[in-house]
Amino acid sequence: MLAKGFSRSASEVLALSPPIYGDVKLQLGITDLGPQPRPNTEAVVPYADAKRNQLRAMSLWWLDQMVLQDFPLHERMTWFWHGHWATSYTKVDEPLVMFDHIERLRKHSLGNFTTMCQELVTDAALMMWLDGQLNTAKSPNENFARELLELFTLGVNRYSESDVKEIARVLSGWKVEKHSGVVARNLRQSYLNPTTVLGTTALFDAVSLARFLSQQPSSQRFIAERLWFRFVSSSVALPSGSGIESGFAGREILQAMKNMLMSKEFADPAHAMVKSPLEWMVGVLRALRITPSTYVQPDELLKSLTVMGQRHFFPPNVGGWASDEAWLTAASAQLRIRTAQKLCSYGDLSPVTAVAQASRLDALADWLGVAQWSKRTREVLNGAITDPKRLVALSLVCPEYVVNS
Repeated sequence: MLAKGFSRSASEVLALSPPIYGDVKLQLGITDLGPQPRPNTEAVVPYADAKRNQLRAMSLWWLDQMVLQDFPLHERMTWFWHGHWATSYTKVDEPLVMFDHIERLRKHSLGNFTTMCQELVTDAALMMWLDGQLNTAKSPNENFARELLELFTLGVNRYSESDVKEIARVLSGWKVEKHSGVVARNLRQSYLNPTTVLGTTALFDAVSLARFLSQQPSSQRFIAERLWFRFVSSSVALPSGSGIESGFAGREILQAMKNMLMSKEFADPAHAMVKSPLEWMVGVLRALRITPSTYVQPDELLKSLTVMGQRHFFPPNVGGWASDEAWLTAASAQLRIRTAQKLCSYGDLSPVTAVAQASRLDALADWLGVAQWSKRTREVLNGAITDPKRLVALSLVCPEYVVNS
């Protein structure tokens, strides 16, 4: 990759087809467990155990994909959309339904945003998370409608309260079978008359509404802003005339990503961002060649992510996770240190142990993708040059590694 240069390497990665996973649900045993057993019956405990085991299996499987794939761009973008359409297992409480939700994000992760919106607007997990199944024509619930506008398609201050009310009507009448995720529309509880959204009056249904919203100029700007916020800068606004925005004109996510990766702003060191806990964890596991599902204590990996505040399937709210400097706290630093020390006890340290002590810092930088160590960091690392385990653990929590530059 270094010999090819950034532009050629990035182009090759962007051109890769999605991995073929096969029937993952069958492999992992992700099944419909049926309705919740009645309280205080013998079936309650095995039912709860089955749910917990399925959630564990699919959590470790996804972490495996992030860590093991040579070029995990599709998983990285699935993760991005998981934070965008932020839906949490805490409320969904059904492994099958949550797994299917992430599968939809994965399918469209680098595809067409309009197609994604049309499928997600009737997604069972998202609907359960935002009370969409409680929305009826006679008793509208505006929760899903508001977030669809503000957080998923258009952004803040790009719609009116009237639009929220009208969209709630359009989305009324949908019902979800909780344990299976089967979604169906009850026409008797649906609003079936024309509505006026963003000044356009039409006989919208959920799918045509999703298409309409995703095609708005505000949507083009908003999604470009979100890509910029998560990948380039959380403190500087997306510039006018950005290539990310123009690349998203056809609502093609891949083209927007190409334009972003090739932009001068993306390469600007001034836009360095702090790695989130999951990004940091995945990078560490990849470097140490640790497969999450076969790690000596795989549940400890999930626990560490939970304690650090970013376990997949569990966004804290509909706005998703924090970003950038929000992860720079004394508590998070201590957690990273403890996690790094433990992982270095089991990981492959050969990129450091195989070279002479005098060459270890340069080998360490090449291994971890660090451009160069600062003078202060080199002094600290030199103090551990004879102890590979301590040396690597320190490098994994130093500023040059914790921050993407």
